[in-house]
Amino acid sequence: MTLLALESCDVFYDKAQALHKVSLGVEANEVVSLIGRNGAGKSTILKTLIGLNRAASGRRLWKGDDVTALRADQLGRLGIAYVPEDRRIFPNLSVEENLRIATLMGRQGGWNLARVYDLFPVLRERSAQPGDTLSGGEQQMLAISRGLLTNPEVLLLDEPTEGLAPLIVDQLVEAMRLINAEGMALLLVEQNLRVPMKLAHRQYVIDHGAIRWSGTTADLQVNRAEIEKLISV
Repeated sequence: MTLLALESCDVFYDKAQALHKVSLGVEANEVVSLIGRNGAGKSTILKTLIGLNRAASGRRLWKGDDVTALRADQLGRLGIAYVPEDRRIFPNLSVEENLRIATLMGRQGGWNLARVYDLFPVLRERSAQPGDTLSGGEQQMLAISRGLLTNPEVLLLDEPTEGLAPLIVDQLVEAMRLINAEGMALLLVEQNLRVPMKLAHRQYVIDHGAIRWSGTTADLQVNRAEIEKLISV
């Protein structure tokens, strides 16, 4: 079943067109990646899916229903969580206060404080510290954990490994693998192929605001040289 989809969406920033007839979807229990160079339109797609950008044409669908008119908070209550590229943690609140705020969404499910602390033990160790005292990798763990605590059905992740040390990237990849293994769908934005090739079932390649290629990860491996050209700076 397709959980979340865009159907032939155009998006503009003022008069500049950012997305051109974009169609894509995320199935239940699936990991999908959006790959493309910086400025290709990847973040714009996520913001359109979560309702932060308005589609000038086309539709946003949730389980087949048209939810184009819904606000971001309404989409969150349906079961969509968004982890932005800049993380947007509350710097002056403690780690645990950051996490407890996410539980106010009120959706029922299996993710709670104990489980996110088990997933990322360093957050338990840092639970009383202000958010701005965490390292970049720890802040990313906190941002992902906040998304999980809304108990979504699909988690949108914008550049979750950007700028992080390889060891932290490996920890995040394993965490995302565990999250998906428990049944949550993931839509993952990345600039390169390293992380998507480890995690994703299907891949979309974005360039200049349009889908240039899509297929399974096995298909991408066959066409890797072509894809590398599309995403190279």
